[in-house]
Amino acid sequence: MASESLRADDDVQSPEPPRPTGLLDMLSVAAVALDTRGRIVFWTPQAEDLFGYTAEDVLGKFAVRLLIRPEHLQAVVSLFTEVLETGRGWAGAFPVRHKDGSSRLTEFRTMRLLDDLGDVYALGIAADHTLLQRVETDLALCERLINQSPIGLALLDPDLKYLLVNPALERIDGIPAEDHIGRHLRETLPFPDVNTVESALRQVLTTGMPLLDQYHVGHPPADPEHEHAWSLSFYRLEDPGGRVLGAATSVVDVTERHHAAAEADRARRRLALIADASARVGTTLEVEQTALELAEICTPVLADVVAVDVLDSALALRRARRPDNGPELFRALALKAAHPTVALRAAGAPGNVASYDGDRLVTLCVHTGRPVMVRHVGARDLRQIARDPESGELLAQAGVHSYLAVPLIAHGEVLGALDLKRTRNPLPFDEDDVVLAGELASRAAVAIDNARWFQSVRNTALTLQRSLLPDHSPHHPGLELASRYQPAQATSEVGGDWYDVIPLADAKTALVVGDVMGNGIDAAATMGRLRTATCAYADLDLAPGAVLQHLDKITCDLEHYIVTCLYIVYDPRTRQCTIANAGHMPPALARPGQAPVYLDLPAAAPLGVGGIPFETTTAELTPGDLLVLYTDGLVETRQHPIDDRLSVLLGFLDDPRRPLEETCDRLLYGLRHPDDHDDVALLVARAL
Repeated sequence: MASESLRADDDVQSPEPPRPTGLLDMLSVAAVALDTRGRIVFWTPQAEDLFGYTAEDVLGKFAVRLLIRPEHLQAVVSLFTEVLETGRGWAGAFPVRHKDGSSRLTEFRTMRLLDDLGDVYALGIAADHTLLQRVETDLALCERLINQSPIGLALLDPDLKYLLVNPALERIDGIPAEDHIGRHLRETLPFPDVNTVESALRQVLTTGMPLLDQYHVGHPPADPEHEHAWSLSFYRLEDPGGRVLGAATSVVDVTERHHAAAEADRARRRLALIADASARVGTTLEVEQTALELAEICTPVLADVVAVDVLDSALALRRARRPDNGPELFRALALKAAHPTVALRAAGAPGNVASYDGDRLVTLCVHTGRPVMVRHVGARDLRQIARDPESGELLAQAGVHSYLAVPLIAHGEVLGALDLKRTRNPLPFDEDDVVLAGELASRAAVAIDNARWFQSVRNTALTLQRSLLPDHSPHHPGLELASRYQPAQATSEVGGDWYDVIPLADAKTALVVGDVMGNGIDAAATMGRLRTATCAYADLDLAPGAVLQHLDKITCDLEHYIVTCLYIVYDPRTRQCTIANAGHMPPALARPGQAPVYLDLPAAAPLGVGGIPFETTTAELTPGDLLVLYTDGLVETRQHPIDDRLSVLLGFLDDPRRPLEETCDRLLYGLRHPDDHDDVALLVARAL
């Protein structure tokens, strides 16, 4: 039992012998032994395959008589004698007679043998010469193909250790061939995804399915500063018997193709960014919004921190002075970062004004009207980028390593600068970035220029419009009053809406609201003329219908203007409202404890039609009653039916006791939309 146990342990500990290769089987190497007389004493099965004779056919017979043709007899005998007498082996090829009578050129290696009795024999190792030549040619061809191939080639054993590396692979990874041999695959690969490569190779070894054109990117030891790309293919190697020898890998350097593809992709993304900017920048005629849209477009594709600063003189529409070396006053319009960073604290918040000295890069940018780029920012550069030393320290903490400032130029005038900084993006700015930033800045500059002129014109128009509206006294007998005028949000042109409160004789008060159809300076001028005329006719103590008839005649003399108007006279003694309407929206009446309603007025044509009388109606106002006069811009929209909007207006009048100023605000903010294209005049009166 102990003996059996020991044998069992030996079986466990003894390593499994390596499997034989198939090369000798493929060559079919034969062995033949002759005694000193030239008789065959040993004959292998491979010899039978090579020469056609069985062992029974040849053993004990003279080899020269059986295998050698007469014309070669003397040469063979001489060689045989020399091998036995001198002991020197012989190598060469000569024809051997096959059993079928043909001659086969055979490659021989001959040597002398001695047995333990001192007897001498001649041993011949033989193989088909043609087969050997083919194998030799194949090996030479393979060696040439491997060594001269421009494709990197490597052979690895089943443990993924290098067996062979060709010169092309040496050049690709920068490691000599001898330093590859015996090393593991992962020790030489320059790819960050080496685990993926190793897993793929093991899959190929297991399944036998090749993997072709696997794309990998890395930094080889020979050129660690630059990114390279390779295409890898893997396939399994087997011997003729099917034994797995290992794996082969081919490596093609596709760096140029990778860079070309990356550049093409970069160009596509840049074009997409420009197209996106065309759609997103300048959507409104607001300077600040346009600047914010530009900053958002540039973040994070172009920069990590983006600021848009405009010269304060340009924003104020003051003529820019000629470029010099002096300081400039910038107004911050937008500031955007791709991630939380202290760099935001180094720049002025939107709306702030900051002075930058003449040696600052952003100042140089607006003075020259040319981009300023610092590919690699150093400590000295930060002092020229930041507005003060404290800001420079913040930029250093943020890791600003590359900087670019591009001027905002519209119609030949420098408006400001687009300021770009990179912190997390590892790449420095390059000339392509300058071109892209310049294109974005150019498009945005035109939008900013339009917006600043729009705002200037709009402010002027609003000032004009407000100058045409009355500054009525807050004290009128029997009435508490509040009013609002709100210009159109989507156009810079003045409108023709107006309201008026006119004191009359006997403590009466005329309440007027009107709307000249259209907009522009002409509409505002017409509104001013009609308001003046209304005041004049009101002083004559005419009835409301008569006032409208006179206004109708004036309007007919004007050029193609249609005007709606509501004229009301309130007498606090009788608490009666006398009302005449010229095609205007009906006033709303809200009484405490009752649902608000619209006054039912007779239908009437607007002013300017001519020849149509205006009826007069009356309505009573008791203390606490609320009367609301308005123009159609308060309720008309392009998306909702007018009846629905009128119902909404009544909903805001649920409490007539609410302060009038609050009521005006509720109506405007509740009914108006930022994109409304019409102005609004609103007059609210409460009986006391």
